[in-house]
Amino acid sequence: MTKHASSSDNIKKLRELTGAGIMDCKQALGDAQNDLEKAKEILRKKGLDKAKKRSTRVAREGAVVSYVHHHGKIGVLVEVNCETDFVARCDDFKEFAKDVAMQVAAANPIYLDKESIPHNVLEKEREIAKSEVKDKPEAIQEKIIQGKIDKWAGEVCLAEQKFIRDDKKTIRDCLGAVAAKTGENIVIRRFVRFELGEETA
Repeated sequence: MTKHASSSDNIKKLRELTGAGIMDCKQALGDAQNDLEKAKEILRKKGLDKAKKRSTRVAREGAVVSYVHHHGKIGVLVEVNCETDFVARCDDFKEFAKDVAMQVAAANPIYLDKESIPHNVLEKEREIAKSEVKDKPEAIQEKIIQGKIDKWAGEVCLAEQKFIRDDKKTIRDCLGAVAAKTGENIVIRRFVRFELGEETA
């Protein structure tokens, strides 16, 4: 009985963490002998395969969502795309788009994702990281440099940032979960953030 309850709890937890369907969660937990972390990894691999297939599909529907912080000094516009108008109107999609807008307001990302970082900016960060590890053993320098780059990217890239509502997930994880739920290619296309009194380039 306890084992059954434990399995049910894990199915619920796994669904919340991954956005996968009940049967997928049940199968993954069975394959992982009810180990939540192993089941997450199984679903992640399945999800990556599905996401690769989805990402080739055109996403031209969606919404432009606005968010103004309660004191009226920060405003955000975000365009999030999906494949169909039907999904654009569903609660899961709308909630995700709103969460992304709030994330941009709170965490002030500079780039959309790692791929959006200009090459010269990335190289500059790499040079800074190199200078910080020059006294470390050569064998581990590259690993430390990459760790520093990933940490920096996690601060400045929207997709890599920790979700403000749940720091165990990144925005990329949240996007994957809503894509799995809706079965469509979901894309954060662009964002702009305004802060009262800030200088513009």
